[in-house]
Amino acid sequence: MFKPLEIDNKIFQLIQLALQEDLNEACDRTSNFLIDPSKTGTALIIAKQKGIIAGLSVTEQVFKLVDERISSSCLVNEGAAIESGNPIFRTSGPMRGILTAERTALNFLQRLSGVATLTSKFVEQVRDTKAKILDTRKTTPGLRALEKYAVRVGGGENHRMGLFDMILIKENHIAAVGGIRETVIKVKKEMEAQNLNLKIEVETRNLDELNEALEMNIDRIMLDNMNVPLIKKAVQLVRGRLQLEVSGGVTLKNVREIAKTGVDFISIGALTHSAPALDLSLLLE
Repeated sequence: MFKPLEIDNKIFQLIQLALQEDLNEACDRTSNFLIDPSKTGTALIIAKQKGIIAGLSVTEQVFKLVDERISSSCLVNEGAAIESGNPIFRTSGPMRGILTAERTALNFLQRLSGVATLTSKFVEQVRDTKAKILDTRKTTPGLRALEKYAVRVGGGENHRMGLFDMILIKENHIAAVGGIRETVIKVKKEMEAQNLNLKIEVETRNLDELNEALEMNIDRIMLDNMNVPLIKKAVQLVRGRLQLEVSGGVTLKNVREIAKTGVDFISIGALTHSAPALDLSLLLE
């Protein structure tokens, strides 16, 4: 069972912002016009397709924020593999509040479950290889912490959270400074001056760049948009001296072939920028 996401202050504020976006500092006029304030009821969130569930604690917090009298219960565990028709979540209390929270709650749960579901498909494809599936920074603005959490629920691992927690030297950095060697030397000098201990990764596009990066005593090399034969040659050249990460052009059709080359990591932007929402629906009982 996957440990549910803890609702810290940043996520709490994000949920508040999402509700404010829907209510515009007013109210749910439709529900308020139609539903008596004393009316109570129960609703179920039901799956309309198979997938992996992520974001149950966020969903619960949405209902609680709309009306603290609403009580909720999860009918499956976080990270559960569900089938179409499975009940996922039950909520009970003032009917107005349930209907007001419905779309925001579903937006979060569908989005995070979609990311977890797509991630799980990639993880399944590389099973029995050494390769780990990584996400990227190609996330929805404001939702990075939630989407990267959903990747973990789906069995993937997180790359850096942002620009602050790892050095990733990409082709534009190299072009701006004048070469891989010059770029790494400059980074190490700055890290020493600031007493920082961060992992260093260098992006390479061919074997010449790979060989140059190998001389620089770094932690990881990214093989950017290389085909499988070139990746195999890179693995042979490196011989396990440092970690290798493949990025670019990775799909469900080719990810296993890439993983079987012996690389350590495969990073996939699509996990967060192209995951379709898992189809869920809230229905009154």
